[in-house]
Amino acid sequence: MKAILIGIVASLFFASTFILNRSMDLNGGSWIWSASLRFFFMVPFLLVIVGIRGKLMPLFAEMKERPIAWLLWSFIGFGLFYTPITFAAAYGPGWLVAGTWQVTIIAGSLLVPLLTKNAEIPYKELRFSLIILLGVIVLQVQQATVEHISTMLLSSIPVLVAAFAYPLGNRKMMQICDGRLDTFQRVLGMTIASLPYWVILSVFGLVFHGAPTNSQVAQSFLVAVCAGIIATVLFFYATDIARHSSKQLAAVESTQAGEIVFAVIGEVIFLEALFPTGWSSVGLSLIVLGMILHSIYTKA
Repeated sequence: MKAILIGIVASLFFASTFILNRSMDLNGGSWIWSASLRFFFMVPFLLVIVGIRGKLMPLFAEMKERPIAWLLWSFIGFGLFYTPITFAAAYGPGWLVAGTWQVTIIAGSLLVPLLTKNAEIPYKELRFSLIILLGVIVLQVQQATVEHISTMLLSSIPVLVAAFAYPLGNRKMMQICDGRLDTFQRVLGMTIASLPYWVILSVFGLVFHGAPTNSQVAQSFLVAVCAGIIATVLFFYATDIARHSSKQLAAVESTQAGEIVFAVIGEVIFLEALFPTGWSSVGLSLIVLGMILHSIYTKA
């Protein structure tokens, strides 16, 4: 239960990503800067945290032994996760992106055989995940009735890519580290290893969109602190607690559905967005129900 509670708190801070990314888009900010600035801001914070704990050298030694693995899985876990999330914010409200993102719960279960030798897909837990998937489908069908089909696809397909990339990168790095690094070290290592990608992306942003505005820099800083530092560390800590059980790990990943509730509340309060109604509210309710049933069944 401890891991699940930590996961729920992490989902509160993760929700800031969807709210602030949508806010930056509505104010004319480029999704490229929304993505890259977050990780640039994360580095100094994490360096201080890990440095104070005296654990920088073990991290660098670990990264030096497996540089290709760090670069690859950090790009997948952070780059292919966050770039599509910020891109999707330009085509749909934060709560819709947050709702579609919950497919990552199903993705985590489907990835088990690929990541754990002789392991099988946890079908019993997956039945509750299917409730979440049904909720996502209802959300997208509702969105398709009020938006052009191309807009709906641009707000959903990138998020589906992110939904598989995040648990894949996270779990592979846990396997590679094999308990030798703590959560802070692992997050810092993945952030540093993903920097080449963010530098390249920011060059494109500078060429095609110009420099970010002061407002976008400030909001990206908030995302870096709330989602990049607090939420990521809490979530990775929760997955570390549950890493020896695929059932408990799936339950921890299901707590991310709490992001929907917090994203809806945040957009209504801060962005004066309309509260989801009709089939949208039904879809959101199904997603939250699936998360609750998933957590109760697994008793992580």
